[in-house]
Amino acid sequence: MKIAILSREPNLYSTRRLVEAGRERGHEVDVIDTLHCYMDITSSRPTVRYHGEELPRYDAIIPRIGASITFYGTAVARQFEMMGTFNVNESVAISRSRDKLRSLQLLSRKGIGLPRTGFASKADNIKDLIKNVGGAPLVIKLLEGTQGIGVVLADTAKAAESIIEAFMDLKANILVQEFIKEAGGADIRCLVVGNRVVAAMKRQGAEGEFRSNLHRGGSAEIVKLSKEERETAINAAKAMGLNVCGVDLLRSHSGPMVMEVNSSPGLEGIETATNLDVAGKIIEFIEKNAKQNANRTRGKG
Repeated sequence: MKIAILSREPNLYSTRRLVEAGRERGHEVDVIDTLHCYMDITSSRPTVRYHGEELPRYDAIIPRIGASITFYGTAVARQFEMMGTFNVNESVAISRSRDKLRSLQLLSRKGIGLPRTGFASKADNIKDLIKNVGGAPLVIKLLEGTQGIGVVLADTAKAAESIIEAFMDLKANILVQEFIKEAGGADIRCLVVGNRVVAAMKRQGAEGEFRSNLHRGGSAEIVKLSKEERETAINAAKAMGLNVCGVDLLRSHSGPMVMEVNSSPGLEGIETATNLDVAGKIIEFIEKNAKQNANRTRGKG
């Protein structure tokens, strides 16, 4: 098979592992810089061009699209879909997951466990917004934040009001979210491929840090999932329409709660913590599912 990985960084661990896993199984794998692709949009023969040449037809693409280029990256992925190329994570699904508010609304509609979350535009709603999520302490998140950036823990209602007012004055879109104290600064990253959780790790925040991101000094270890946690991760992936994703869960007194669904999960932390070949599982999924015009949302925008 001919597989293209849409990635701006060929030397990143995740990209390199996907290339290795594909080639080990006898496939031809190319890494294509998403921003250097450009599209020939025509009714009869849509194509993608790259460095002055038309790209060959690929059997499948693996989009590794960074949050900063979501709009253009999903447009490129959509062009491949229009050409009939199998996309591991379709453009519509990536767009859903990147919009934090929309993703939470979709998960809520499916009855998937979530921390209580509020969203408002005007400052006159702040006190009720805080009360509605259970009061302080609470978490305030920038909608556009990634890797724990733009996430603030407010210990008191007064501090929460000040932070929310400051963000609103800056015209920033924020979520106000219930703080799950019993999680103890830890979360669980579940790596979903198809309809299975193929790997899972527990991430623990550094001393004095409520965010568990590995980029912020957190540590990771292998973890055994309960049946409910496994089902929650799979259902969250289905709600987004993603075939490959990282689902971040918190363990709460009310059961597992989804914090985020990541359409381009990093592989280094979870492969290191679990010693599992996650990249290989992704290639195996492509082998079983890649067919011409197999995208479910093809032609639906």
